[in-house]
Amino acid sequence: MWSTNEFRKGLKLEIDGEPFVIVDFQHVKPGKGGAFVRTRIKSMTSGRVLDKTYRSGEKVDKADMETCDAQFLYMEGDTYIFMNTTSYEQIRMTPEQLGESPKYLKDSMVVELLLHNGNPLSVDLPNFVELEVTRSEPGMKGDTASGAQKPVVLETGLQVNVPLFINEGDILKIDTRTASYSEKVNK
Repeated sequence: MWSTNEFRKGLKLEIDGEPFVIVDFQHVKPGKGGAFVRTRIKSMTSGRVLDKTYRSGEKVDKADMETCDAQFLYMEGDTYIFMNTTSYEQIRMTPEQLGESPKYLKDSMVVELLLHNGNPLSVDLPNFVELEVTRSEPGMKGDTASGAQKPVVLETGLQVNVPLFINEGDILKIDTRTASYSEKVNK
């Protein structure tokens, strides 16, 4: 159980069997009456946002969450198939559950899955992934003084802006948090 005194952004709690995460909170001590905590919570399954008020010291249930390492195996129609690296169990996830993650997924990539009561909720990607450039326009010679950039398409279909010296076949380190180019990887 969590006490309202322990509330912080990102804290996961369970309300009526559904996992929620605290998006924002505010401790309020009015001049008259008891203190309370205003919270804005977001459902981790449906994405709906609720505003709830709790009395100071009130207890709420902790969400039964666990994480596991999983390897991305393949796609079957619109479903992404992962394998738990410890139990070898196959886990199916929909594009809605993955959000922006498919832009960075490569075969055999190991990611961290967040599970609630054994059901997958979301994927935590590594901060950086290495992806190959599949389509790139040639840079113009002498056009480098301004730090110019050009768009390229990576093997997963992700499009990012990179410096002009990047060519097709180059391996790039991409920051998954900002969807931006970090550096060129030497082969």
